[in-house]
Amino acid sequence: MTNIPPPAEELRILDHELWQLDLRRNQLLARRAWLLNVLQSAGSQAARSWAQASAPTRAAANWPPPAPLPRPGPGPRRPEATAPGVQNVLLVLGGILLTVAAIAFTLVSWGDLGIAGRAAVLGAVTAAALAAPVPLLKRGLRSTAESLAGLGLALTVLDAYALHEVALPGVDGAGYSAVASALLAALWTAYGRVLGDLRLPFPAAMAAAQLPLLLWSVATGAGDHTVTAAVLATAAFDTVVALSVSVPPSVRTVAAVGAYGAGAWSTLAAVLLSWEADGPGAAARAAALLVLAAAIALGAAWRAPEAKAALGLASAGGLVAVAAAGAVLRPVLPGAWTVAACLACAIALPAVRGSWLPRTVRRGLWWSSATVQALTLVWTLPVVALALLGPAGWAAHVWSGAPSDARAAVTVSTSWPPGMETTPLLLAAVAVVLALTFRGGPHRQLALSAALTLAWATTVVLPATVALPYWATLLTHGVPAAAALTAAAYAPEPTPEPASTPTPALAGHPPTAARLSPVTLPVTVTALCLALLGSVHLVALSLASEAATLAVLGGLTALFATAAAWQTPVKIRAVPAAASLAYATALACATGASLDWQPHHIALLVLVVPAAAALLAPRLDDATLKVSVEITGAVAGLTATGLALAEPPVLALVLALCGVITAGTAVRPDRRQAGYAAAALFVLSGWVRLAAWEIGSPEAYTLPVTALALLVGYARRKRDADASSWTAYGPGLSVTLVPSLLTAWGDTDWPRPLLLGAAALAVTLVGVRHRLRAPLVLGGGTLVLVTLHELAPYVAQAVGALPRWAPPALAGLLLLAVGATYEKRLQDARRLRETLGKMR
Repeated sequence: MTNIPPPAEELRILDHELWQLDLRRNQLLARRAWLLNVLQSAGSQAARSWAQASAPTRAAANWPPPAPLPRPGPGPRRPEATAPGVQNVLLVLGGILLTVAAIAFTLVSWGDLGIAGRAAVLGAVTAAALAAPVPLLKRGLRSTAESLAGLGLALTVLDAYALHEVALPGVDGAGYSAVASALLAALWTAYGRVLGDLRLPFPAAMAAAQLPLLLWSVATGAGDHTVTAAVLATAAFDTVVALSVSVPPSVRTVAAVGAYGAGAWSTLAAVLLSWEADGPGAAARAAALLVLAAAIALGAAWRAPEAKAALGLASAGGLVAVAAAGAVLRPVLPGAWTVAACLACAIALPAVRGSWLPRTVRRGLWWSSATVQALTLVWTLPVVALALLGPAGWAAHVWSGAPSDARAAVTVSTSWPPGMETTPLLLAAVAVVLALTFRGGPHRQLALSAALTLAWATTVVLPATVALPYWATLLTHGVPAAAALTAAAYAPEPTPEPASTPTPALAGHPPTAARLSPVTLPVTVTALCLALLGSVHLVALSLASEAATLAVLGGLTALFATAAAWQTPVKIRAVPAAASLAYATALACATGASLDWQPHHIALLVLVVPAAAALLAPRLDDATLKVSVEITGAVAGLTATGLALAEPPVLALVLALCGVITAGTAVRPDRRQAGYAAAALFVLSGWVRLAAWEIGSPEAYTLPVTALALLVGYARRKRDADASSWTAYGPGLSVTLVPSLLTAWGDTDWPRPLLLGAAALAVTLVGVRHRLRAPLVLGGGTLVLVTLHELAPYVAQAVGALPRWAPPALAGLLLLAVGATYEKRLQDARRLRETLGKMR
């Protein structure tokens, strides 16, 4: 049932609804006005967007079109500086000017007044400046009070200066300054506590507290150790204040700056004192200073382990502690053992453990130890570089005689540095630390690689350090190379995880990819690189003796061949295979030189290596290994060619043998492309033989080859219509045209150029007739070159007869003509390119 209210009640309800609608309308209109102001500020683009978006609504409601929005005018300029900022600048400038005026009055105009007047002026001004902040603080003028308080503090310094100049002129300046700075620090602290609301007196007092101990030590004529101790004590005081939570932040900032500055200066001074110590007493005093500096740094890191500088402070404290230990031990130990003692102290630093020590401090000590170990390795670098690179000097004294010992073997062109007897011990110690520290985790492989490198460097330096005999040195260097190669070749296979254990998906691998064993690719590659580097170093050492060179090269050839034959877990067999063939090539050269053969005779012996590589490559199942063997064999063939360059007949034989080896390689289905190289080698061999026989007319020897090659190419085109003319006819035409062209350019008679030009013309016409690219390009190019050769004398004569301005003028006319018909020439060139592209 519908309940209809009485008319009076219904009228009241309608009035209430209309009143709410009017209220909502007023709200919407106010919001609309605000949005219009925003659009006016944003610009005309935003206004057009609003008009387009609201057009349907206004049309449906039959609203009038909106009035055009006025263009936004320039808004009120915002002030670039705030009122408090301007106030502070004015107050600071005023305080500075008053302070400068007071200084000028004290130093310049002081003599114009008597002692009573001077005391009255300074006392009155100082008292007024110090008392002025009291009423100002009550009125809430804190910035003005700070400015006047700063002026009062500066005046107290002038008062102290004036007191010394007038009442105490005979007192020592440094001692008086020490007492005055201490009193001023206390006075300013008390002044700040009395007023309470001022911030300037406390940091000013902290700054003044930096001077008393230093000035006191200077006043008493103390030595360098005492002055350094005074600065260290100041740094300790600053550290305590900086770590205190009850002092204002400004005081902590001043204290931190003082702690860092005084601590760094005093630590550097203590290090210099320890370095200059000439006895145990002086060294002990310097070490005590270093211990105090380390205690300050470590104490600060311990007290605030969460601070940003805690790790750096702990690291610095550990380094300074090691320096202190070195300062004590340096006068006692021999010079060569000082670094070893510092390294031992650094290695012992990470042993400081326990829950009582914060984690940040432990990390800092660890970084200190790592830094000292890195510096130790840097200290050993000169000896390692000498032991590694020194034997290269035997390249200028090959087979001049075996040296007496290992030190003489590595110091061919330099001398052994003194005081480096502990280098092998240092390298071995760091290697052991790396191997034992990283027993797991993501850095395990890198640490093992670094440890392996350091162990190998130890074996490189040890023979020269202890001056082993020469033959024992070769054995000492050969064993680590063989061990590193064995470690790379016999590395354990990767061990996959169980199938149920999920592993993260890697790029290009399924989620169930196997995870390698702890000793995997990085360590294996490092061992292989060390084996290669050690073998090269061993060869350089063996150059001193003929027998040693032959023995070392033979042993390395066999060693790397054995490593390449072993099925290694990673794809590294190509490297030992290439090294084996390279050392075999060197062995062939050394054997020929040992037999007093000429270089061109040695070249024939070197060809055994590429022949062996060509026979071995088809029997290899790994593509990378196969390519490595073939490339090394090709390099050996180039070496043989270089050795035979001085004898053309032997060079022709070497090229022919290289062609035979290459042709044998081209028999394989996957090496068909090597046939082109074989053909080139055979042709080159023939040319060299003709040059050796002093043949001036090569056509009699090249024309048969050309005819035979053209017949073969014709047969190839008959079987394969898609075969290119370059493949079918290019080699045959090149065999005759290229040598004849080279000979014609040096021939002064006319028959040869005429016949060659006629033949080239015929070849060109055949290419045009049958639309073949190779005859057209080779014949046309030969014809153009022959024509240029024949016309060159007449062109030179004509150019000589012309005035000197004629060639530039002709060139300019040519450029103008070409520029005028540039588009036509481009079309012709494009048409010629398309025509050649359609040929085969």
